[in-house]
Amino acid sequence: MHLHILGICGTFMGGIAAIAQRAGHIVTGCDSNVYPPMSSQLEALGIALTQGFEASQLDGPAKAADVFVVGNVVSRGNPLLEAILDRGLRYTSGPQWLAEQVLRDKWVLAVAGTHGKTTTSAMLAHIVDRAGLQPGFLIGGVPVDFGVSARHSDSAFFVIEADEYDTAFFDKRSKFVHYRPRTAILNNLEFDHADIFADVAAIETQFHHLVRTIPGSGLLVVNGEDEALGRVLARGVWTDVERFAAANAESPTEWSIADDGAVGLRGVAAGRLDFSQTGRHNQLNALAALAAARHVGVPVAEGLRALASFRGVKRRMELRGRVGGITVYDDFAHHPTAIATTVDGLRLAEPGGRILAVLEPRSNTMKLGTMKAALPRSLAQADCVFCYTAGLGWNAAEALAPLGTRAEIHEDLGALVAAVVAAARSGDHILVMSNGGFGGVHQRLLDALAAA
Repeated sequence: MHLHILGICGTFMGGIAAIAQRAGHIVTGCDSNVYPPMSSQLEALGIALTQGFEASQLDGPAKAADVFVVGNVVSRGNPLLEAILDRGLRYTSGPQWLAEQVLRDKWVLAVAGTHGKTTTSAMLAHIVDRAGLQPGFLIGGVPVDFGVSARHSDSAFFVIEADEYDTAFFDKRSKFVHYRPRTAILNNLEFDHADIFADVAAIETQFHHLVRTIPGSGLLVVNGEDEALGRVLARGVWTDVERFAAANAESPTEWSIADDGAVGLRGVAAGRLDFSQTGRHNQLNALAALAAARHVGVPVAEGLRALASFRGVKRRMELRGRVGGITVYDDFAHHPTAIATTVDGLRLAEPGGRILAVLEPRSNTMKLGTMKAALPRSLAQADCVFCYTAGLGWNAAEALAPLGTRAEIHEDLGALVAAVVAAARSGDHILVMSNGGFGGVHQRLLDALAAA
């Protein structure tokens, strides 16, 4: 079968492309915004890409396509989509194609939540793989240990990052309702995707749709301290639930982890987590992954050994380089909670150096300004803040005013790079945060630091 994928360079759709090709299908695709790591992954796979969404593709590379897999970045009015509809050609969504062609006979382990999905999915896939189960997976980032975001295998198990964003222009349910997991992690839940959801209650409804699909013989691994997830389960649950939390949590949970990494299971010591990932949030991510892996037969001790070798995910506190004693990191954080978690985690890991936060408010939610009031608080632990505002529809200077002289606003990327380099000194940590390519700012910073 020949698939032509619209929006192929998104991490999810790029993963679909890799899985489909490995399964023996012919894959082509198109997109209008191409940047690493997904563009590099597709190039390495030899998948032909067309820049843009012109309808003329139907008389060119997509002419022989049997089905068009439409990403949720594509909306009505898109020239190629309109031509597909006008000609009555067969189309489907990425989640639906995956569910029907790949997941149908698998034991699916799904990781859902507003934050931490990618890292937790990568941890879970790593644990299950080290246990010899060789799972297939589709993750919204590139785990360093695998080098790819998606893998097709003959294993009975499949690990998937379960995104709550909508499925496609014709299907406004969350992606994760298609996956029918037997094991599911619910990491956390708060308001996001303001372009899709009116309020947090609307997101809770989608999470409960996911809960409804999990069989009675399955397992829900749930953050025991998250009030929104508590409300989701209060609507009804038909599956065993194991809750996880920090060891000092107010309410007792089946799984706990102390600051020093000591893991508890139903009040009994189960081992100690010792790995390279920073921040309390990553300890909790790891705890959830251990619980989910145990459900498919991986003992906790074996899971802990696997996590000791876990090397993280590209663009999640990824070290991009060091110049003159100055360290440059890349992180995907774009929601205020994720920004705060990332900055605070770096502060704990590197208490002696200054943090220069370089932020691009690029997500749809951030562009709408829905979360702008929370930004100063999320950046409180940063010593300096440099905000890139090109294309932003709200006043970033006004929003970041509570930070005083610690914050700078720049509409020109070159000027921003120059300002960061001028401010940086040996021992500093430059933390770049964006959910996009950010104009290659990471390498531009490293080059400018070297030149300076």
